[in-house]
Amino acid sequence: MLIEVVEPGETIWMIARRYGVSVDALVRLNGISDPMRLVAGQALVVPTDGRTHTVRAGETLWQIARRYGVSPQSLIELNNIPAPDLIFPGEVLRIPRAPRIEIEANAYLQTSGAARDRRLALEAAPALTYVSIFEYRVLESGELEAPEDGPALAAIGETDAVPMMVIANFREGNFSPDIARAVFTDPAARSGLIEGVADTMRIKGYRALNIDFENLYPADRELYNAFLRDITERLHREGFLVSTALAPKVSATQRGQWYEAHDYPAHGEIVDFVVLMTYEWGWSGGPPMAVAPIPQVRQVLDYAVSAIPPGKILMGAPLYGYDWTLPFVQGGEWARTLGPLAAVEQAAAVGAAIQFDPVAQAPYYTYYDRQGREHVVWFEDARSMQAKFNLIREYGLRGISYWVLGNPFPQNWALLLDEFFIRKI
Repeated sequence: MLIEVVEPGETIWMIARRYGVSVDALVRLNGISDPMRLVAGQALVVPTDGRTHTVRAGETLWQIARRYGVSPQSLIELNNIPAPDLIFPGEVLRIPRAPRIEIEANAYLQTSGAARDRRLALEAAPALTYVSIFEYRVLESGELEAPEDGPALAAIGETDAVPMMVIANFREGNFSPDIARAVFTDPAARSGLIEGVADTMRIKGYRALNIDFENLYPADRELYNAFLRDITERLHREGFLVSTALAPKVSATQRGQWYEAHDYPAHGEIVDFVVLMTYEWGWSGGPPMAVAPIPQVRQVLDYAVSAIPPGKILMGAPLYGYDWTLPFVQGGEWARTLGPLAAVEQAAAVGAAIQFDPVAQAPYYTYYDRQGREHVVWFEDARSMQAKFNLIREYGLRGISYWVLGNPFPQNWALLLDEFFIRKI
């Protein structure tokens, strides 16, 4: 599998002929709705065993090596390059392929109780270790408000993926620190919640738990750690796995209510694995930027692996992007969410060329709407996902966790399965 970037004027038939693959395969793997309308700058995954790269004007050996997650020295040796600066536009380089390694993969599913849940679960399960059902809402009493998870659980039961139950302190559109504190400090609510989770998992067939408690009071850090010890010990007695979702911290002393109560070393010690929420730097209410820029993700990973065993870390990755109206005004119109395929289709419709930020390792484009307002769109494509897969290898992580199923992104799943063996439990 390789990634090809569409040049202006190129057609899908030209690319298929260049690599000796069928147009149908390119259409299917990339979710192309109209083969007649490719977008300049659009990334395509190409199903070929031999990986090659045609050097483009201005490219450096270092840039090419980073794109494919290999070392510049390996490119030099494989292609007999006399010096790093002696590569030329049009030159075809062979790209060494790293051995496939085994990882775990998780994806969250916001259920609706409709046929959509079944379809999404069945489509994603082959590429996943876990499908996480979002979410069981925790009440101050320790009781649980259940989502409509029947269709999703039935579908997951037909696959070899593991259903993971998610509990959250979520109420009225936000995470409530008061709910968490009530559960942490009321012995009856605390024990009721723990037993209620154990009963639900046993009855419904869940085999893993994800605890997504966010926006906690900083003073509740040790209370949260104590709760994690209790619920983990209880669920381990029944053979269940326990995980937590962690805010993306860059240091142990990072301030803020979203960070301080998330004790990385304690979670690394107590639970079986963690999900790092390494996304939402670019978010709908904030200024335009990549949702998961690689430098910021690296900062989080650098701290995380110093506090948590890498083999316990699932790195978060987004399956969506945002469309901002410019100029950005704090408190003004929020950005519109859109999926990777929708972003490319919109670029085709408005005649925009897709750019790629080499620092953030993410695609973007600008356009004007019918009212004459400028927009900028940041989203994910095969290149941005490959950059994240490279981090999994580099840091020796347990795997990857996606937020959230529902936006079609076939090239991600094709690349994931080409790059890794997905562990099944």
